Amino acid sequence: MKRMVDLNQVSDGRLYSSGDMVKADCRDCKGCSECCRGMGSSIILDPMDVWRFQEKLHKDFRTLIENEAELGMADGMILPNLKMNVKTDACPFLDENGRCSVHECRPGLCRLFPLGRYYEENGFRYFIQIHECRKKDRGKIKIKKWLGIPNLKEYETYILSWHDFLEKCREGAETLNGEKRRTLALYVLRRFYELPFPADSEEEFYAEFAQRLKESEEKLGL
Repeated sequence: MKRMVDLNQVSDGRLYSSGDMVKADCRDCKGCSECCRGMGSSIILDPMDVWRFQEKLHKDFRTLIENEAELGMADGMILPNLKMNVKTDACPFLDENGRCSVHECRPGLCRLFPLGRYYEENGFRYFIQIHECRKKDRGKIKIKKWLGIPNLKEYETYILSWHDFLEKCREGAETLNGEKRRTLALYVLRRFYELPFPADSEEEFYAEFAQRLKESEEKLGL
């Protein structure tokens, strides 16, 4: 989701690469779960997030939408996001001890926190969100270690490809009338979320995603 803010107001003014050290280590949070509460619809799921849930939790997309997630509009597209518990306003995967019950397959945005991504013309870099995490004594840690994602370069390529594709769709949608705009949004939803990815490994997921992306760009004329 785009945030139209001045980077200097939400960060330390610096941009980082995955090999840089940043003050992001919350030292296992020590009982704090504030970042898992009151997030509204901001934890948007990308296709790999949903695939991981399917693989690790054995939940298909329909089951997720019926229970832990919901659909909403984000940057002109219909995308799924985690649905806060109506009683506690907490993440549906937060357990009674205030711990993440899906830590192994937590969404990319959760892995990223308290970092953010700053997209540039040919890629993106990371920034530290200085006001979002209540922990004031965070330790320094290398970004790639904090993210804990195998084959991070391939993951970053995937994230950039998905971001660029959504940007093209958004720009294209601005030229369409209401019904055609909805048709485009539903196509993206069905192609990248509702239709399962037949992958048993991250490598297979990336290959299938790249193929769908290529076919979709050709079909949509992007």
